[in-house]
Amino acid sequence: MSGARLRVAVLGAGTVGREVVRALTERADELHPADGAALELRAVAVRDVARAVASGIPASLVSDAPAHLVAEDDIDVIVELMGGDEPAHTLIAAALSMGKGVVTANKHVIAHHGAELEAIARRTGATLRFEAAVGGGIPVLGPLAADLAGNRITRVRGIVNGTTNFILSSMTDEASPLDYAAALAEAQRLGYAEVDPAGDVEGLDAANKLVILARLAFDRWLDPETIRTRPDGVDGPAGPGITTVSLADQRDAREAGRIIRLVATASIDADGQVSASVLPSALDRESPLGRTAGVRNRIEIDAAPLGRVGFDGPGAGGAATSSAVLGDLIAVAREAGSTWGPRRPAAPDPGGAPTHSTGGVLQAASGIRYPIDD
Repeated sequence: MSGARLRVAVLGAGTVGREVVRALTERADELHPADGAALELRAVAVRDVARAVASGIPASLVSDAPAHLVAEDDIDVIVELMGGDEPAHTLIAAALSMGKGVVTANKHVIAHHGAELEAIARRTGATLRFEAAVGGGIPVLGPLAADLAGNRITRVRGIVNGTTNFILSSMTDEASPLDYAAALAEAQRLGYAEVDPAGDVEGLDAANKLVILARLAFDRWLDPETIRTRPDGVDGPAGPGITTVSLADQRDAREAGRIIRLVATASIDADGQVSASVLPSALDRESPLGRTAGVRNRIEIDAAPLGRVGFDGPGAGGAATSSAVLGDLIAVAREAGSTWGPRRPAAPDPGGAPTHSTGGVLQAASGIRYPIDD
C-alpha cells in the first residue's frame, strides 16, 4: 500500500479540526508512513463556509454537507471532529457500514454507542480508531489494547478531565486558594471550562472516558449512565462530580496528608464483576496522581505480570488532541486495524449497572465521605 493514497474527509474544523487540517495541508509529506499510504485531504465539512475560508482553509476543500462527504465514493476515511451525539453518531455508523475507516475524538459517541459501532466495524471490516477520545494527546488506548495484550488488566484509574483537575488544583493552591465558584470562573476565563460546565464538573465527561478505558481493559461495554458520580454524604448522596467539593473539605484532606481530585476508576474481580465510579477522592498528596495538577491528565493501569504503569501528559487542547488524531490516521494508512487491536469482541456488561468499589473514606466536616484511593 506504500504507493497508494488515502483520501481523507474531515468533519468539523473547530479547535481540534483546525489543527488536523493544518497538518494535512502543510505537513502531508512528513505524515506519509514509510510502510503505508499517503494521506490526501480531499474535503472539510463545516457549519460556516465563509468563516472556514476566511480562516485559511482552501475554498476548494470546504463543504457544508458532511453526509454527502461520507457517501462520496472518492473518500476513503472519515475524521469525525464535530462532537456531540447527533449527527456524529449517524455519520460514523454510515461510514463504517460502507466499509470506510473512521477516526474520531468523540468520547460521547464511543461511550454511548460503542457496542453498536464496534459490531458494524467488525461486520464490514472497517477500521474504527478513537485514541483521541481519552487523554487528549496521551497515547494510552493503543498501549492498553495492544502492548499490554499479554497481561491481565485488573484496574484502570486516573485523572481524565483537565477542567476539573484545574479547578481542584486552584482550590489547593498554597499561595492563594480559590473557592469552587471562583476556580470555575477562572477556568472559564482561560478557556478550560465551557459556559455550561456540567459535562465536566458533574463527572459525565470522565464517565464517558472510563467506559472506553474499561472496554479495552475488560472487553466489556459499560453503560455510562450507570457509573456512579456522587460521593456519599451523611444525609444521602452529595452533589455530582466536584460540584460540592469545598475549600473546607480540601483543608480537611490536607490535614490528613491527602488531596481531593476527581478520579475515574474501573476494576474487575476474579469472578468477572466490574466496579466503576467517577468520584472526588482523597489521594495521598505525594502519590503520582496526587501530584498531577492543572489541566494535566494521568492514567494508571494495574496489570499482571507487569504491575502498574502510568501515562501522564496534556489531556486536552487542539494541538494535543490533534496529535492523537493524526497518529490514528497514520495507523489507518498503515492498515494497523481498529483501536481495540487484538482484544476480543466486546459486549454490553452482563451484570447490568456496574457497581463501585467501597473502601476507606475520609469524612470531611461537611459530611461528605471521600473515598480513600491509594
